[in-house]
Amino acid sequence: MGQANRGHELLESLRPHDPPQIGGYRLLARLGAGGMGEVFLARTASGRALAVKTVHPDVSREPGFAERFTREIRTSDRVRSPWTVTVVDFSPPGQAAQWLATEYVPAPSLGDWVQRYGPLPEPALRCLARELSAALLAVREAGVVHRDIKPGNILLGPERPLLIDFGIARAVRDARQTQTGAVIGTPGFLAPEQATGAVARAPADVFSLAAVLVYAATGRGPFAAAGEELQLPTLMYRIVHDEPLLDGIPESLTPLVKECLAKAPDERPTADDVRARLAALGTESWTGAAPSALVAEAGRREAELRHLLSTPEPTAAAAVPPPASGVTAPPYPASPPPPHGARRTRRPRTIAAAAGAAVLATAAVVILPRLPWSDGGGSTATPDGPSPSAASSSAATSTLPAAWVGTWTGVGPGTPDADGISRPRTREFSVTVTLHEGAVGDLIGRQVSDVEDIGTGRNLGCTEALELRQVRGDTMIFAALTSRPTDPSGSFVCRQGNMYIVTKSGADRLTLALEGAQSAGAPSALTRSR
Repeated sequence: MGQANRGHELLESLRPHDPPQIGGYRLLARLGAGGMGEVFLARTASGRALAVKTVHPDVSREPGFAERFTREIRTSDRVRSPWTVTVVDFSPPGQAAQWLATEYVPAPSLGDWVQRYGPLPEPALRCLARELSAALLAVREAGVVHRDIKPGNILLGPERPLLIDFGIARAVRDARQTQTGAVIGTPGFLAPEQATGAVARAPADVFSLAAVLVYAATGRGPFAAAGEELQLPTLMYRIVHDEPLLDGIPESLTPLVKECLAKAPDERPTADDVRARLAALGTESWTGAAPSALVAEAGRREAELRHLLSTPEPTAAAAVPPPASGVTAPPYPASPPPPHGARRTRRPRTIAAAAGAAVLATAAVVILPRLPWSDGGGSTATPDGPSPSAASSSAATSTLPAAWVGTWTGVGPGTPDADGISRPRTREFSVTVTLHEGAVGDLIGRQVSDVEDIGTGRNLGCTEALELRQVRGDTMIFAALTSRPTDPSGSFVCRQGNMYIVTKSGADRLTLALEGAQSAGAPSALTRSR
């Protein structure tokens, strides 16, 4: 059960029996439902959109479900790339009502899109193939087998397609993969070894990717003719024994797709081979190759999302406080993190939390690159991030008050008592935020965090460039325009686009807004250091 996008339909309003919040996150709409539970659109206190997946009580009571649910989170957290969504938060261990919050992408799934508009044109199909091959490579490099690559688990995002829902994925070296007899995957897109209940390793994802491309090109799977409705036993038999139907596949893709659909896993090309061969077919960008109708759909969905996110928060009397959960930080993969890094670390709750929680997520704490102001040593730093727009600066009517200008520091307790598996064990970490004069729309400062992972000793901090987004009296809203590891040798990539709410609670004190359990371990306030 992933984001559960609803095709071209409007987001469904909340029903009378729906809770107003889950895990401290305010619910805005329904996204859909699946066999595991329901999915809601929610928002954080700083205005970030989340997809919150709940679990049906009868499912959560199944023997071993809690372990499988935890494994889903930890598996999803291991795959960090531009082609996957981030796990942001989840229910505390042992909590009866289990839930999982991920990034929300206002985009249709490939399945929804093809059902409405038909097959993708060839340029978009080639680009989709290249982007998904990159996603597959990221999955493989993380040591994970997705095992359920299908049209419904591919979002046609505005920047690139995204692979979602690692709910049934397993680590490649997981001993439980040696068990046989369990069919895991979606009929029509699963590999022959999955259809027979055999061990499904990385080649199974290559097979499923090719099956998805057949669907994107023709509107049907590779083992059913157009308009043909098959019973499950017939479909499974064809997957194992029959040759795929490749009519309608562009000639440029047919040889590769056919090889990927080989019955024997060792006869299929690897993810590296697939990526290399697709790269030779063209260089179209997804933004340039996507159908115009998809671009329009993305704009409509983004506008709808902005409207929902701008809905005023409930009054203080009606607001539901965040739960006092035992979650100390977002989930964390087994150390050390995968070499390709933690590109999409989960979003911390505050400026300091961004430093801390992102770190805890796998590697990245927030910090920013050098900006065009004095570093304090008399030298002027070179801009690293996007330059502020002159138009936005001149048009802005709100400016950062002079009392905010300066350097602010804080120390977060970290999570030294975490288990080091589902959550990282970190020491206290320092956060330094430097602010200078500017107006809404300007680059206003930077944040630097230094965090030590207890297990590896690595600095998991990040540096962010902050833009002033909004002024609300004594409260400022900052957005991170760029983010990179504080340690130049860091192999991970820091999360981009974080947003923070900060209030001046004293002459020399800034208070950081909390956004649920993920704020745990981060500083609650910063004090002026100069």
